[in-house]
Amino acid sequence: MSAPLITATGLAAIRGERLLFRDVSIAVHGGESLVLRGANGNGKTTLLRILAGLTRPAEGSVTREVGFHWIAHRTGLKPHETPREHLCLWARAWGVPFDNIDSRLAEAGLKRPGDVPARLLSAGQRQRTALARLKLDPRALWLMDEPFSALDVEARAALNRDMREHCAAGGAIIAAVHGDVGLDADREFAL
Repeated sequence: MSAPLITATGLAAIRGERLLFRDVSIAVHGGESLVLRGANGNGKTTLLRILAGLTRPAEGSVTREVGFHWIAHRTGLKPHETPREHLCLWARAWGVPFDNIDSRLAEAGLKRPGDVPARLLSAGQRQRTALARLKLDPRALWLMDEPFSALDVEARAALNRDMREHCAAGGAIIAAVHGDVGLDADREFAL
């Protein structure tokens, strides 16, 4: 088996004076998906933030061997920003071509609302905009916090398909989810 795309060793996290978790060690290889499960407040988002390098662990270390996408529970759209502007901003930041923005909007079901400010979009449309970033710049590792949040049945099915295709192509996914979202993950990790 090839080297893991991401390895976490002996992670611990504390919020306030509360220990969220200790001695968490995971390794995810290309082609694998790992689902994080647990009650609200148990540290799923904190663990994902540590894996993304956005939060420092109280103990332990993380090694990422590849580039990654971070899809947070909050979409990152500014109230005045349209889906088109959001994708163009990220394309510019990543130095990738703008020529596929319209196709990414169409794939996400955002062709008509592509030029509508985020404050006027539904939560599902904002979530689909954030998820459209995944296809702007291919990266092997997807770190996702509640990616199915606010999505309708059709959008959930499309995301499941995209996630399966990403893993089949050698990518890896670590996602925190609530309930049964129909994701056929290789492994689950409970916090």
